[in-house]
Amino acid sequence: MAEDKQLRDIRLADVLEKRRLDQALNAKEFAVCAGVSYSTARSWLHLPGFPVFRGVIFWQDFVQWRTGQNARPSETLPARNLAASAGASNLPPRAARILHEATQ
Repeated sequence: MAEDKQLRDIRLADVLEKRRLDQALNAKEFAVCAGVSYSTARSWLHLPGFPVFRGVIFWQDFVQWRTGQNARPSETLPARNLAASAGASNLPPRAARILHEATQ
């Protein structure tokens, strides 16, 4: 990661602060936060079901997605129900929550 030219100007302290504030991370910030290369992060963002919304990801959505990847099929995440109730079943949980709050 230290040699990744794409991530050279991304400061870990800034990214961790955005994560702490539950703000959306772009692909480069996500890569730094996850400790992976930019190319790896971009490939993850294209995985089916990965919780990316318009090129950004909320860290908590990633944590839930990753937990779901390790869970048994009967242990689906309750956040998906919130997305469905917001009329946006294809959105990541945090994006669905924001949309739901904006429409009320």
